[in-house]
Amino acid sequence: MEIRVSGNDVERALKILKRELQKDGLFKEIKQRGYYEKPSVKEKRKQREARKKRSKALRFKKPSQLVKK
Repeated sequence: MEIRVSGNDVERALKILKRELQKDGLFKEIKQRGYYEKPSVKEKRKQREARKKRSKALRFKKPSQLVKK
């Protein structure tokens, strides 16, 4: 990842860097690794996230893509 600083505007570069790191999920992963998570809880969390991701994807799909032929 590379963030270019133009015109000595470090504040803006930091803001862009934080946004990119958040988009990559780095902050979320750091929070999760901050404590031990039992394997059963980890599996349930992953299933919950996958379910949420699928439902979000369905919301943004066009109706023509939902119908199977």
